[in-house]
Amino acid sequence: MKNMRLIQMNMTRLIAATAVLAIAGCSELTVPDYNNPSLEDLQTNPTPTKIAQSAQGLLVGSRLQQGTQNGYVSLLGIVGRESYNFDPADPRFIVEMLIGPLDGGSPAFGGNLFGAPYANIRNANILLAALDVVAGMSAAQKSATKGYARTIQALDYLYVINTRDTYGSPLEVSIAPTGPPAAIASKADIFAHIAKLLDDGLVELQAGGTAFPFELSPGFAAASTPEDFAKFNRAVKARVEAYRGNYAASLTAVNASFIDTSAPLTLGVYHSYSTGSGDLSNLLFDPTGRAIVAHPSIRADAERKPDGTLDARALRKTAIIPSRTVQGVSSDLVFSIYESNTAPVPIIRNEELILLRAEARFFTGNVAGALSDINFIRTTSGGLAARGAFANAADFTTELLKQRRYSLMFEGGHRWIDARRFNRLDTLPKALPTHNVHSRFPFTEAECLARVPAPAQGCG
Repeated sequence: MKNMRLIQMNMTRLIAATAVLAIAGCSELTVPDYNNPSLEDLQTNPTPTKIAQSAQGLLVGSRLQQGTQNGYVSLLGIVGRESYNFDPADPRFIVEMLIGPLDGGSPAFGGNLFGAPYANIRNANILLAALDVVAGMSAAQKSATKGYARTIQALDYLYVINTRDTYGSPLEVSIAPTGPPAAIASKADIFAHIAKLLDDGLVELQAGGTAFPFELSPGFAAASTPEDFAKFNRAVKARVEAYRGNYAASLTAVNASFIDTSAPLTLGVYHSYSTGSGDLSNLLFDPTGRAIVAHPSIRADAERKPDGTLDARALRKTAIIPSRTVQGVSSDLVFSIYESNTAPVPIIRNEELILLRAEARFFTGNVAGALSDINFIRTTSGGLAARGAFANAADFTTELLKQRRYSLMFEGGHRWIDARRFNRLDTLPKALPTHNVHSRFPFTEAECLARVPAPAQGCG
């Protein structure tokens, strides 16, 4: 994509500046940075160029904790028994993540995956407000940008509630830094807000004309126009409604997404990475297993194809290394999903959409359609034989979770989230009797201290 490195550098600079301001609330700099727009400048003197830079910055903010070794994919992979982290410099990857308790005062572990999404949500609110007063943009351009921003906000709220679950989480992010903390909204209220953001964003994207007034990262090539981004919006909505158990709504959304059984299963929207100056690399790439290793159960539990070899996904996505043991935990597998430190990390792919449709079809009474989708994934992605009819709902759920486990492996914490939403956390393996399977992350220590003397439930 033209000038992509420059765009990524601008995105990184802007999100770094706005994230600091969003968290700190206010800051006085002795010497202004005239090369990059400040948050105050965007608020008081918005221009189309500043709007474009802010919009691009939301992508960097949303991916900030996805491809790190103690980020969303990695930490949810550990609690969901997809992965381990044998980092010799930090035993907490085992002591805290596998044994516990998760500690909200541990910013890289139990207290992780909280502040950055809220900073990005607040930045999007500032962008939305600036769009109401900016000159030099058409109504369609403003509408497209608003729909885009609300969709990214929905994604960030989803990252938060996926980690805090029944603890709930704050909804309001634009309160004064010196004011009382925002109320904790319930899980149901957070999901309702996410759904509304997506639906409002869809309406705005549909009125957004034929092009965005800014460039998106390469990972959004399949969603680079308002029309195609609306299909991405519906893909996220399908996931959200499945998580809520609203299967009729999930089915409607997935049918309006980019789902396509004639297209590659890799078709989708991704977080992009590069080695360019000022940009982020994908640190999930760890081919020697210096830190990140795959859970040995991935191959041990895999079905076999008709020729007797393992599920193609288990073979394609993992590789064998000399066995390592750290604190009584062993593995002889690494992931081969990410082929370099510039490999993209999926946000949502065609393969997940087909499995979401299978889930929605089954729970809305179309059992034959659900079986067709499951068998399409079994044969196309796994190389497995087609299976027969489901005995009952429990049999379908077991099959669904197995296919999701191998199709969506180490992409976004799917195994942990799925086990929790179907009440099957107790099926996740424990390497040692002292290990525990955590169901949710606590609130951060800073969030809890702000609520003294009436801390939230997630403060322990």
